[in-house]
Amino acid sequence: MTYIKDFDQLGRGDLKEAGGKGANLGELARAGFPVPAGFVLTTAAYQDFVNANGIAGRILELAALPAGASNDDYETAARQIRTLFAEGTLPGEISGELRAAYLRLGQHMAATGEDAGIQSSDGARVAVRSSATAEDLASASFAGQQDTYLNVAGPEAVAAAVIDCWASLWNARAMAYRSRNGIDPSTVRLAVVIQEMVDADAAGVLFTANPATGRRDQAVISAAWGLGESVVSGAVTTDDVVVDSATGKVVRRRTAEKDVMTVYSGTGTTEQPVPEEKRRAPVLDDGAAAALARQGTAIAQHFGVSQDIEWAQAAGEFFILQARPITALPEPSDEAPTEWPLPYPNGMYFRASIVEQLPDPLSPLFADLIDGAVVRSLNALLGEAFGKNVVRPGDVSLPTVNGYAYYYYSNSGMRRVMGQSLTAMRALAQGKANMGIKGWREHSHPKYRGTVKFWAAKPPSDRPAPELLEGISALLDAGAAYYTAVQSIIPIAATSEIMFRSYYDKLVRRPGDPSAEVFLLGYDSEPIRAEKSLYDLAVWTRERPQLAAAVTEGSGADIAEALRSGTPPAGADGVPNVDPGQWEEWRSRLQRHLDRYGHAVYNLDFVNPVPADDPSALLETLRYFVRGQGKDPHQRQQSSADRRAEQARLISARLGPRRRAVFRRLLRWAQTAAPVREDALADVGLAWPLMRRMLLELGERLTASGVIAAPADIFWLRLEELRNATDFGLAAPGAAITGVDRPALGEAVEQRKMLWRGQRKAAAPQLLPESRWMERAFGSMMPARTVQRAGDVITGVGASSGQVSAPARLLHGPDDFATMRPGEVLVARMTTPAWTPLFAMASGVVTDVGGPLSHSSIVAREYGIPAVLGTGVATQRVSSGQQVKVDGDAGTVTLDGSGAP
Repeated sequence: MTYIKDFDQLGRGDLKEAGGKGANLGELARAGFPVPAGFVLTTAAYQDFVNANGIAGRILELAALPAGASNDDYETAARQIRTLFAEGTLPGEISGELRAAYLRLGQHMAATGEDAGIQSSDGARVAVRSSATAEDLASASFAGQQDTYLNVAGPEAVAAAVIDCWASLWNARAMAYRSRNGIDPSTVRLAVVIQEMVDADAAGVLFTANPATGRRDQAVISAAWGLGESVVSGAVTTDDVVVDSATGKVVRRRTAEKDVMTVYSGTGTTEQPVPEEKRRAPVLDDGAAAALARQGTAIAQHFGVSQDIEWAQAAGEFFILQARPITALPEPSDEAPTEWPLPYPNGMYFRASIVEQLPDPLSPLFADLIDGAVVRSLNALLGEAFGKNVVRPGDVSLPTVNGYAYYYYSNSGMRRVMGQSLTAMRALAQGKANMGIKGWREHSHPKYRGTVKFWAAKPPSDRPAPELLEGISALLDAGAAYYTAVQSIIPIAATSEIMFRSYYDKLVRRPGDPSAEVFLLGYDSEPIRAEKSLYDLAVWTRERPQLAAAVTEGSGADIAEALRSGTPPAGADGVPNVDPGQWEEWRSRLQRHLDRYGHAVYNLDFVNPVPADDPSALLETLRYFVRGQGKDPHQRQQSSADRRAEQARLISARLGPRRRAVFRRLLRWAQTAAPVREDALADVGLAWPLMRRMLLELGERLTASGVIAAPADIFWLRLEELRNATDFGLAAPGAAITGVDRPALGEAVEQRKMLWRGQRKAAAPQLLPESRWMERAFGSMMPARTVQRAGDVITGVGASSGQVSAPARLLHGPDDFATMRPGEVLVARMTTPAWTPLFAMASGVVTDVGGPLSHSSIVAREYGIPAVLGTGVATQRVSSGQQVKVDGDAGTVTLDGSGAP
């Protein structure tokens, strides 16, 4: 049998025989890339070794560790398996072929006189490197899980290193890694690469895409003096160079102070100090970095995917030691912004009010549309509240800074508004401009519903493009005007609760009495009604075991796809595993729920789907209830209502007539206002499902005409570009577009997405310009803290009492909801009523934005879970899986310094 394959006999299709590393090196060598000479001892040698020594069964027995096994368990198993290999004997046929191949490699190196290779009195110096079949894959790299031995010389030493490599297939970290990635231990094998050593002057790692930003047009190089082993292991600080792949231009460079380097010793390697003249010198100049980046780009093009490449430089030439796909590469993004330039001088910028519902940078189309909509609605309201001449053109707007929306007030406009604040408060109290609860109930809410009903009367597919654009603007205007009206309810609800709480705490409450919030719980509101509706659907589903199994098996995304297709979910055999009649009834019931509650927005920017568009996020909570987990919201609400009524009765009974009258009046006011606030906020998105359908209809037409790549790309156009597209012939359904610069527009869309992803990494200041006086004057009014000290404790506002220690789950939006696990602490920039179903699963809530009277606090109290809001930085500092302690009384979040597991 032949156990040896030279590199030129291998290609990427030989994974089972040569392992990931060996197959990739063979592919590179055959394609003509500068790979040091070598060969592979195939997986057949590994299999015949374990069979010949009778250890195969024992290995699998020791490796069969249960889920949740500890590191110590893995270490114990690894030590026992290593002993099995160490006591084994290399079969003669394998030994003979390995020896002959090694000697042949040495003769090749001597005959060619390659500058890269080195010889010793014992023979050629080689690297002996593990190459597992579950390694260097596109889905998981398994990098560093098995062992490599450098500077090995002599047939006996090479044979010993081979056996050590085989044993490393079963080291603790490799077994744990395979377990986490669902790799069956019985399916893995190990080949061994034997390759000439490169006498490297410098070495490092090259990524052909930027792993930090995901940009495919940038190469990132890490470089150090000496051998690359210290770079891969992280033992040395490297120079880091970012190169524009297309031009070869170095766009960013960081030259480190390099204290140590890895070099050859008699056998193996050792570390020694870097010579003084090289410590602060760049390892690669711009020309060398560009040449290496070009080599990497060619390799990535050859494999058709971005590559993680180990390289070495000897005598001015580059050699490729390994290449594997980059796994988990993020979508391309720019760097996070660090400067916050102001579009208009002489004014103040606030991240408050409607901006609280816009936690991310705005999509371009939404940014263009919302500014005008908000300005029109605000001017109308402020004109009624302050008087016609107080607010003038240019005084108020909603611009973006680094993509984030801010309320802008000119300095002169702010002075005029502040001077008339008492007038405005009287107008609010009197319900002018249809403000307040009565104005919302009798005017704003019905008017908003009427606008939506008017534009919903005709299907979007039947409307010409200009009419669709008109409808989109009208709906967004209506939504902005409605939100402005809602803003007059929020201070009423806040004032009512503050006054009741203050009176109760100072003049009524005695030791042992409940907190003031107890008297405000147990009322119906739109988010609670939505949760009960979802729970009722889960109970109905649970009563039908076959249907319940179909809904809870697989993923929420699978169920969502089945909903879209109308086909019942199928089992492993491809046959539907639920009665079609039950499935249709379930779909009908879910659709009724979505028709009633599916307009709740996760984020006001219409780039984000709502549940009516995509119920995937909602399905995770539904499935949670179907499994029988979580509390019955009907019972929870009734329990809160009973306690509230009983405590109110007891308190009232002991008060004198005057204090009882004030207590009851303030309590009635607070209990009336709080639920209305939640009802009003929940309906902000009434227009969003229809508006998104209209936008995506335009997107379909643009896609069919080749202007954009996908319908959803419409959100990344500027309003003027969209208007131009309609002017060029998209006036009627199915019409083609001519005269639009399609390639430039497509490129612009991708650039804007990349910019947006970079902006999303930033923590937007609450106030601009950033100054001490602004912070002193307005900082306490902002919905998030602007200053945080370093350390393990994050400070916010205690918004719901209690303490809990649990793993955190960082959620950026509905796309992440499927990752939420029962009992975790929900961490987000902010939450809206659409997030409420997740509270049923959460043990606590932490947000960047919010306060004691925000939606998050009100719902957290209903669920009886602690909440700390307005931290400003939680999403920047907390990782999913990290253990956190949430103290809703102290308003603190304590981080476990070990980070995520």
